[in-house]
Amino acid sequence: MPRPLRIEYAGAIYHVMNRGDRREAIYRDDEDRANFLHTLGEACGKTGWQLHAWCLMGNHFHLVLETPQANLVAGMGWLLGTFTGRFNRRHRLSGHLFGGRYKAQHIDGRSGAYLVTACDYVHLNPARAGLVRAEEPLETWRWSSYPGYLRPQLRTPWLRVDRVLGEHGRQTDGVGDRRAYARRVEALRQDGNGEAPEMKRGWRLGAEDFVERLAERLGRAGASGERAAERHETDEQLALRIVREALAEAGIAEAELLALPKGDPRKVAIASRLRAETPMTRLWIAARLAMGSASYLSALLESRVDDRQLCPLAPCTRPSPHAGRW
Repeated sequence: MPRPLRIEYAGAIYHVMNRGDRREAIYRDDEDRANFLHTLGEACGKTGWQLHAWCLMGNHFHLVLETPQANLVAGMGWLLGTFTGRFNRRHRLSGHLFGGRYKAQHIDGRSGAYLVTACDYVHLNPARAGLVRAEEPLETWRWSSYPGYLRPQLRTPWLRVDRVLGEHGRQTDGVGDRRAYARRVEALRQDGNGEAPEMKRGWRLGAEDFVERLAERLGRAGASGERAAERHETDEQLALRIVREALAEAGIAEAELLALPKGDPRKVAIASRLRAETPMTRLWIAARLAMGSASYLSALLESRVDDRQLCPLAPCTRPSPHAGRW
């Protein structure tokens, strides 16, 4: 059976889920969970993603994310690959951590009801799995975005709560609004209305004409230049701009790249910045900077003791258009 196509466009919303290889655990302890969240935060900084909900379980995770740029595939590739490498180094392992392709269910963003359904489903996962006892509040499971909805001090910078709270009729983010939201979610939990069977089947969640709109998007994405027109700045364009600026600051002409040693510290510094600020692959970076193979580049980056000592260029992150609302 052929793999379903990934449909990417600016402003798309997805329910993303992935399990461990052979359904084995992807987190062995809370440090692994914290490391995953740190890596997820880095991915959001690189891609501009906005998270509406997330939940870490034992052998899988759930994300409800919005992509202001059409970069789900590049971002997920970086997130899963980077966390796998960090997990394996920490536990002295090698090989795959995640099994197969991640699931990316399209959410119809024209109506907030579908977004709310997806977020409720994600937040209620620990209750369905028995990780929270019946007499305990759902927020007892701290490895999800739900506690952050109720307590602003627990929110990560990349969590966006305004749309979901707004769909619940909460026009502000006050204490009363958060309590009302908690009562509604707990009521769903008690009534069993958070099961959302539509979340477990199919590749989309939306109105009847949603599939037609996605098909139109898919057709337009195949047209020359159409996808680029939908982006404010593509990931590759961002990476190329960083290379140009870094070369100029380092005093290196484009024609000199091939002549310089593959492991030239200035090249390594630029490569490190590209890895920190973009989701570009090691293969792309190695080819662009004339640094040999992707494996050789990996060895150079891993042996780099202190990125900031070698690269005076402070890493930048793309500010969220919703900064200040959390």
